[in-house]
Amino acid sequence: MLLLIERAIVTSPIPLITRSEARMLGITLRASTHVRLRRGIYAPKQAFLRLKPWQRYAARVHAFARSRPDAVLCLESAAVLHGMPVFGHPRDIHVFDPDLRTSQRSGDVCVHTSADPRELAVVAGVQVTSLLDTAVDLARVLQPARALAVVDSAISPAQGGSLSVSDIMARSRSQNGSRGRAMLGWVCGRADPRAESPSESVSRAVIEWSGFEEPELQREFHYDGSDDRVDFHFPSTRVVGEADGWGKYHLDDADEAAERLKAEKRRENRLRRHGHPVARWELADAWRVDPLVGALRAAGLRPQHPVQPEMLASLSDRRRDRLPSHPSSTRETSVRARDGVQ
Repeated sequence: MLLLIERAIVTSPIPLITRSEARMLGITLRASTHVRLRRGIYAPKQAFLRLKPWQRYAARVHAFARSRPDAVLCLESAAVLHGMPVFGHPRDIHVFDPDLRTSQRSGDVCVHTSADPRELAVVAGVQVTSLLDTAVDLARVLQPARALAVVDSAISPAQGGSLSVSDIMARSRSQNGSRGRAMLGWVCGRADPRAESPSESVSRAVIEWSGFEEPELQREFHYDGSDDRVDFHFPSTRVVGEADGWGKYHLDDADEAAERLKAEKRRENRLRRHGHPVARWELADAWRVDPLVGALRAAGLRPQHPVQPEMLASLSDRRRDRLPSHPSSTRETSVRARDGVQ
């Protein structure tokens, strides 16, 4: 598992260079070699293209912070610095400015305002909304599974979260805005501090919406002198579910990875010997639904409740995501923002 502080991207994942720095160093900025992340700020093109989608977003966020050090980041942009889960490549850079009369958009920058104040924090020299306000704001606007993962990360000691559900609900009740309050209530009703990864949080939502019984989280079993803790346990069938994240195997270290994989295989065999069918899936399987459902069914689990198709359909909501064909440069046309904090 990774702590928030370990997931936080507090510096750009690739080098950034300004036009003036390039002139001073004798570097020629060409479209074939560099990509413009902000006006006057560039990054090596091939390095940028090799990044994961959320790392590309982090590079854009840091380029913006370099160009606007006075700005206060919020929503997904603040989540990058806090280490909260950011899924895919968000479309916008989000900024909070309480002095504006209305929220505004300029290119890929969405500037939000609100009658409710926000606590501020400084992370690695960058101003952001606090962990609490970032969690509340995101829980109001993200699709449900993503919102659940964000709130779980903020309240989970295993992920380094320092908040509680009561903290989040109290902050929500203190705010005047009603937008997204029903979504936040849904999330807080299901958020669980035992969740140890975003993959577990998303999987938990899919399990519920697919009609399966509510699993026990982080259940411990003691067999053959070993202590085995599992992500999910379904009491009616004794099925064990594991939402795999490959990072735990340290695949960049071949020897350590081999030992961890052997230990995991011994653990799984031990659970099976003692009557626990094991279902495994990855986060990508949860997003696609069918592979996760298929893994549970193959292990002997059957739905006990009606499927919730509308909730499952929300998994494909990409309205806040950047389309792959979106140009890398910013647009300077100003329009009214339609998806502000409130």
